[in-house]
Amino acid sequence: MKKEEADQIIRGMLPHLNNLQLKQLQDILKKNISTDDSETEKLSNEELLSKYFSAKRAEGCSEKSLSYYRSTIVKALSKIGSNAIEIMTDELRKYLTDYQSLHNSSRVTIDNIRRILSSFFNWLEDEDYIVKSPIRRIHKVRVVKAVKETYSDEDLEQLRDGCENARDLAMIDFLASTGMRVGELVLLNKDDINFQERECIVFGKGSKERVTYFDARAKLHLQRYLDSRTDSEEALFVGLKCPHSRLTISGVEARLKFIGRKIGISSVYPHKFRRTLATKAIDKGMPIEQLQRLLGHSRIDTTLHYAMVKQQNVKNAHRKYIG
Repeated sequence: MKKEEADQIIRGMLPHLNNLQLKQLQDILKKNISTDDSETEKLSNEELLSKYFSAKRAEGCSEKSLSYYRSTIVKALSKIGSNAIEIMTDELRKYLTDYQSLHNSSRVTIDNIRRILSSFFNWLEDEDYIVKSPIRRIHKVRVVKAVKETYSDEDLEQLRDGCENARDLAMIDFLASTGMRVGELVLLNKDDINFQERECIVFGKGSKERVTYFDARAKLHLQRYLDSRTDSEEALFVGLKCPHSRLTISGVEARLKFIGRKIGISSVYPHKFRRTLATKAIDKGMPIEQLQRLLGHSRIDTTLHYAMVKQQNVKNAHRKYIG
């Protein structure tokens, strides 16, 4: 038998067999076209997951992301109760449907689960543990895109006025002008800041290094804050009380929430500064590719999710380019 004929048989049986059966058929056909009669050993789910996460670590995925991926995949495999290479499309579809019904989950949550499972099963296919990913026929969940809020210029001024100390003022201006993630902010050290060029090096997701920039107001307020400090901590932002240790993500979130409550602005949180900067940059005509680089996104569609395009800008663009 020729290899082309064997491939044709496998393609013809794809709709009728699960991956384990397809793998067995593939092994049998291989024996008839090759002298290599070794059969692929069936690995356990834990062994497959171990190999999968080793591959993801090599790609630079963070341990935080891997932990989230592991809990999601393990929960699905445990509920279905089968070896990963035997799981069929209908079982995955039923799992997602039951999960949504049981937990009253949003479409966004269900699509995140689908996306993570897709990564795992597509890797199994790429590594030849299965012939075809069973999740390929489960399409992306349609999600209604809600217009997410940003800070207005008035909001930002109120937040600045609500600051009781130099640190909070510097922190708000720094978040507003750089658009960096709060996780990136708390990792910064004083030595990372180049005041002359108004720039700093940050380490984003996947330990990716990039340069980001801040404006003149942020520079002045940051210098005043650092000049006022008497501690020897290397961190850029530290706690207000002794021992003045490095500020944490939860510390930043709690402080912004406190300032927001004090001045009467609800939903004050770090990520909103990032979305505000992205929206403002788009509105002022910043090329999306440059904004993508500034925010540290690996995919441009992620950048587009952050940036809302105002209807008035669409109208002006139509008049400019269409007539």
